[in-house]
Amino acid sequence: MKHVWFVLAWVNFGFGVIGAFLPIIPTTPFLILSAYLFSKSSPRFHAWILNLPIAGDGIRDWQKNRVIRTRAKVLCVTMILFSVSMIHLNKSIPMMIKYSVVATLIGVGGFVVTRKGHA
Repeated sequence: MKHVWFVLAWVNFGFGVIGAFLPIIPTTPFLILSAYLFSKSSPRFHAWILNLPIAGDGIRDWQKNRVIRTRAKVLCVTMILFSVSMIHLNKSIPMMIKYSVVATLIGVGGFVVTRKGHA
């Protein structure tokens, strides 16, 4: 089963990296899930992801204390608002997809905003 967790960890890490460049895909949840899966499959890669310069502190904050930094919350809400406005302005996206994506983004934003935070 460790091999399955390891592969899934890399898949989620890949989605997290893609999410860093595409505003519609969230980065942090994928990286947190990747860290969790690495913790089940590879102590070496779990330590590696926790020590990433950009995301490591945030992942450790979540794993240890279930908190999201205020700066990350502001960035998340800003990117969600940007994504929702881009989706709204794009007339070629079918309404059902727009509603689904916007509902998902609102759910993610609601989750992030309601978590404990610290500077």
